Amino acid sequence: MYLKLKIIFSLVLVSAWFNSYSQIKLISDSLLGNKVAEYEKAEWNIHLSAPFNNPYDQKDIALDMVLTTPSGNPLVLPCYFDSGNSTASVWKARFAPQEKGKYAYYFQLTVNKKSVSLPQKSFFASPGTKPGFLHKNDYYTFKFDDGELFRGIGENVGWESRSFEDPKYTYDKILPPLSKNGANFFRTWMCPWNLPLEWKKSGNPKRYANSTDYFNAGGIKRMEQLLHLVDSLHLYMMITLDMNSGNWPNNPYNQANGGPIKTWPEFFTSQAAMDKYKNKLRYMVGRWGYSTNIAAFEFFNEIDNGVFTPADSIIIPHINITNWHDEMARYLKGIDPYNHLVTTSISHRDIAGLNSIAYIDFNQKHIYKHTEKIPSIYPDYIQTYGKPYVVGEFGYRWEDADPQYATEADYDYKRGLWYGLFSPTPILPMTWWWEFFDDQNMTPYFRAVREISDKMLKACNGSFEQIAVSASLLQAQAVKCGDAYFVYLLNNSDSRVSGPVTLVLNSNRNFAFQFFDPETRSYSQKSHKRAQSKKLILPNIILESKQSVVLLVKSAR
Repeated sequence: MYLKLKIIFSLVLVSAWFNSYSQIKLISDSLLGNKVAEYEKAEWNIHLSAPFNNPYDQKDIALDMVLTTPSGNPLVLPCYFDSGNSTASVWKARFAPQEKGKYAYYFQLTVNKKSVSLPQKSFFASPGTKPGFLHKNDYYTFKFDDGELFRGIGENVGWESRSFEDPKYTYDKILPPLSKNGANFFRTWMCPWNLPLEWKKSGNPKRYANSTDYFNAGGIKRMEQLLHLVDSLHLYMMITLDMNSGNWPNNPYNQANGGPIKTWPEFFTSQAAMDKYKNKLRYMVGRWGYSTNIAAFEFFNEIDNGVFTPADSIIIPHINITNWHDEMARYLKGIDPYNHLVTTSISHRDIAGLNSIAYIDFNQKHIYKHTEKIPSIYPDYIQTYGKPYVVGEFGYRWEDADPQYATEADYDYKRGLWYGLFSPTPILPMTWWWEFFDDQNMTPYFRAVREISDKMLKACNGSFEQIAVSASLLQAQAVKCGDAYFVYLLNNSDSRVSGPVTLVLNSNRNFAFQFFDPETRSYSQKSHKRAQSKKLILPNIILESKQSVVLLVKSAR
């Protein structure tokens, strides 16, 4: 009797497993459009029938596009749920080829550790017109897939206008002038009031509705529009995925809002919270990873402000923060076939071990009220951690953008950009208070910085080298780019300064030099002078208070 019952029970289990497995059906896939081009989005619709409770939970259900590149490399691309239910659903794959030529691919569906696949197909990627995705290169530059070098010049555009702010400050208002005036980079946030992908309660009700969905439809729609805009403007962005403590009462991970945890410190140790976060990363790579305009994913804005109290007491052990970042950076790199840059940021207090994480491509901090310290911070961090360093925010004040300090803030804005251009960093320091500086008509100033940056990149042939320069009472920084020399001179005093500038060169040849005025973008006539003892000495440089110039030096032919 016992044996008979055991056989019957086993047959029931086999029958249940077979019925469950038979419900998992990949029905069809179709490429939308006929052309696939290198570095451009190609999109597929995939129709399937499979049971799921939450189509955004990869432990519940996951669809992947498995590819073989023309050079034979394997790639796996996460796909994302678009519409439907367990009976019939539509999923999408968005892929931007990084090679031209013939790709083989198939779709694989996994439910409860059981997988089914569609037959293999192929497509041909034609040559594209874009330079590709940005990747780490050296301390001064990032590099596109096609080998073109890049230095980020821009500012923070943290968010679009909230309900109590001037409604004119939208991406559509701010970003086109940045592009027009030579900026190529900006940083923006996902948060309750801007691109609120996970947040249920909107912090910007005039722009985003409250949502009970797993991902906020309004946040998704605006992200789609933003990517279309930045692509048209040839801008690259760093997208910041979370605030430092996530506005905890409204945080989507808070149990009070349907999340998996009760307290903020649990965010970094709870497996349920980490699984939920990985679902978000997978969705973002699947839906938006194709975009070459996403330069970098930044996990947190100023994570130290969520770790310390205002009195600098530690509320979360540093090891928990570091381990979380290591886990998430490793995971993101593992699911991202494009190898986007990955980073996070601190305000001013270092987190033990955070700067050493292998899968964090560059480290960054924020500098307020101490712009003069910017040139000195890069060498120490670079020497210690061996990776690029970025000043993700800087400003004359952190409290607000008070018009009574407009003159000082404008001056600070300008010198911060030049300090960065003449320092080893792939992204120049980015000012905060974008609305204020737009009102101040400061955006055209990017033209001057971009002009010199382009000259540096053209001359450098991949080689930047800081060299010795002295300039009496003037501040001075000098960089050798290939066989050209660039010197930044600033009179930071309150009175006129005059004195010699001595530049250390590599020979006693005759050199041609001229000065560039950042305010007018005009050049002086070229002059010539022979170096003595491998030093070029210009005896009487005169700068007015707060005036700056760029000296360009090259061997005379």
